[in-house]
Amino acid sequence: MAKVKKVKKENAPPTKPSPPSGKKRKAEPQDSDEDEKLLMKMTQGRLFAGLILHTKKKKKSKTAAKTTIPTSSPTTKKGAKEEPQEVWKWWEEEKAEGGVKWTFLEHKGPVFAPKYEPLPDEIKFYYDGKVMRLSEETEEVATFYAKMLDHDYTTKEVFNNNFFKDWRKVMTPEEKKKIKDLKKCNFRDMCEYFKKESEKRKNRSKEEKLKLKEENAAKQEEYGFCIMDGHREKIGNFRIEPPSLFRGRGEHPKQGMLKRRVQPEDVIINCSKDSKIPEPLRGHKWKRVQHDNEVTWLASWTENIQGQIKYMMLNPSSRLKGEMDWQKYETARCLHKCVDKIRANYQEDWTSNEMRVRQRAVAMYLIDKLALRAGNEKEEGETADTVGCCSLRVEHISLHNEKDGKSNVVEFDFLGKDCIRYQNAVPVEEQVFKNLQMFMENKAPGDDLFDRLNTTILNKHLQELMEGLTAKVIRTYNASRTLQEQLDLMTNDDDAMPAKMLSYNRANWAVAILCNHQRAAPKNFSKQMENLMSKIKDKRGQVKEAKKQLKEAKAAFKSEKTQKNKMVYEKKKMAYKRLEEQLTKLEVQATNKEENKEIALGTSKLNYLDPRISVAWCKKWEVPIEKVYNKTQREKFRWAIDMATADFRF
Repeated sequence: MAKVKKVKKENAPPTKPSPPSGKKRKAEPQDSDEDEKLLMKMTQGRLFAGLILHTKKKKKSKTAAKTTIPTSSPTTKKGAKEEPQEVWKWWEEEKAEGGVKWTFLEHKGPVFAPKYEPLPDEIKFYYDGKVMRLSEETEEVATFYAKMLDHDYTTKEVFNNNFFKDWRKVMTPEEKKKIKDLKKCNFRDMCEYFKKESEKRKNRSKEEKLKLKEENAAKQEEYGFCIMDGHREKIGNFRIEPPSLFRGRGEHPKQGMLKRRVQPEDVIINCSKDSKIPEPLRGHKWKRVQHDNEVTWLASWTENIQGQIKYMMLNPSSRLKGEMDWQKYETARCLHKCVDKIRANYQEDWTSNEMRVRQRAVAMYLIDKLALRAGNEKEEGETADTVGCCSLRVEHISLHNEKDGKSNVVEFDFLGKDCIRYQNAVPVEEQVFKNLQMFMENKAPGDDLFDRLNTTILNKHLQELMEGLTAKVIRTYNASRTLQEQLDLMTNDDDAMPAKMLSYNRANWAVAILCNHQRAAPKNFSKQMENLMSKIKDKRGQVKEAKKQLKEAKAAFKSEKTQKNKMVYEKKKMAYKRLEEQLTKLEVQATNKEENKEIALGTSKLNYLDPRISVAWCKKWEVPIEKVYNKTQREKFRWAIDMATADFRF
């Protein structure tokens, strides 16, 4: 394959977005009848039967800045005014050279899970029909199981076996001798106790809730912030997860295992040499204290189930997180310069004499066209059976010469990240189809489709094509590009606010479909829709009555043009217009709810879509930013809100 000239990124993203390359599309003027037809069309089902992923292209100051930026609505829902926040405008400062993330860092360390409180004496545990007194540690682990007694997990053999094995590890020798069969254990008394405690929590008095809220706020104030380079930054996860039973996603082979209590001896602290070192719990000491200013975490520990390192990190609204987001999207934008060459090269490699090159080229095509994740190598039996592009097996795809009137169709069916099922049937290029047939020859269903490829090989190749290029960057590029194109296609000048938001949500929906961001429909979805449709029915009746009254008022004014008749007519006209707007809003709301009941719009919005696209769209079409981003999201993306102008183009 001919090597693509390497595209280099700058150490820091440009401080100002590039001007648009072409003129904006202007919406064609439409009369009221056409408006009505358009709105009816918009409120009938989905606009998208499929997605075309690649369409034609469309056309700081060095000193520290600290300014007030409105990152939330000026008033709350209750009408109380919110104080404007003082914001560190780090994006206007000169970025530090090299890998230095901070020059000063001070914090108070993590908050550990509270000590176990033994059950009241009247709550009993029974073994083989007899009351048995458990040691404190054994009882604590037993309560984890008791809390899940009515859950599906406790009906699973893997979960029960893993739990019992780990439970026995914390038992005293005497308890081990006696407790040998989980089926003889009776946790029902414990289970009922926790149900009652849960109900008590739900029915707390206003005073109790207020007291708890104040306690949490005090803890947040003490542990939830750090001082970084002279600025007070919010910490994301300062509470260490309490011990519990591991669940995992899907049919995880380790479900039911005991997630042990984390102690200070497990925790590494990262802070400045000249800062006040956090104090561990009394009688304990930290595993280690280090002063590494080239990492972004404040504390770390290793969880015992899968050996993964957990980190105490800054909040998404922090400078470090914002810089990472900004750099991520700037890297994705760099693909504009070489994406055509990259595509031409992998297409050329489809006919390579080397099988490894052909497999790599086909994988790149699938990642590019379908926004598939690359997929990481995993130890067999250690995690749930989830795969990505590079780890696909023969059993995960079916080839059809013709399907539903389309040629060369590849049908995918596998569990992706978080055990989300990916099902898709897509037509592919003829040479890709032939290559897939070749890759599947003489292989069993459980064999690797790409047996000459893994993510390490793929990512090394991508880095050779463009600095910083990974499968995730390609996914981010295609997601953001799709949003930009769909917004350009669907938004019109004369759209009312509900119609504009429907366009935005449908553009976001297109990205979520592309990235396979699914969710289960809410449990009360049917009831919500029933209530909404009832409101729509009532509102239509009101509109019909208002239209009738308007017609009568108009006739009265036409027949006798008095000031009184004119005022009545104008009043009825305004009432009719207001009711029509309310009806439209309800209908759009129903459409949005139905279309997105099994689609998770938030995942792509937070992780794959350059926020400057949404900010620019809001500014161009005069849509309040609050309609697109909630308060937390506005804090996360305030760099984009401040930076992006109405003419920003991804």
